[in-house]
Amino acid sequence: MTPPQRRRRFAKEVPPPTPLVAEGGEVKAGKEAKEAKEGDPKAPERLYVVAGPDGQRADLDLVTLVVAGADPPPSATPEQSAILRLCTAPLSVAELSAYLNLPFSVVTVLLTEMLAAELVQARAPVVRQATLPDRSLLEAVMHGLQRL
Repeated sequence: MTPPQRRRRFAKEVPPPTPLVAEGGEVKAGKEAKEAKEGDPKAPERLYVVAGPDGQRADLDLVTLVVAGADPPPSATPEQSAILRLCTAPLSVAELSAYLNLPFSVVTVLLTEMLAAELVQARAPVVRQATLPDRSLLEAVMHGLQRL
């Protein structure tokens, strides 16, 4: 029996994208031209549209816990409403970022706005201090093991 022969695949030549002229004479090409089409249901919102203007940010860490303090107001954006619905129980900023499929930086901007409006509360995670076990307990375990 002879092994099957492999065929070499050649890359197909793709013509260069044709530039589109937008309003004001600005030339857009390639990926930007596709996103520039209005009414395209596949075009996602740009992150700066979701996050708003970049200003001051609260000091939030990946493990900072966020808890909703109120129901979403009618003026809240869809992302803010989603955060408020998710944060009925404490969630970390990393979990919020994962659930919303948004980068950490965008979530921190959203949470900063919500903290200023007092819609959510943020707190540092509770860190348990490492305590040494009781010496008498360790000695009892050691003596028990020696007797075996």
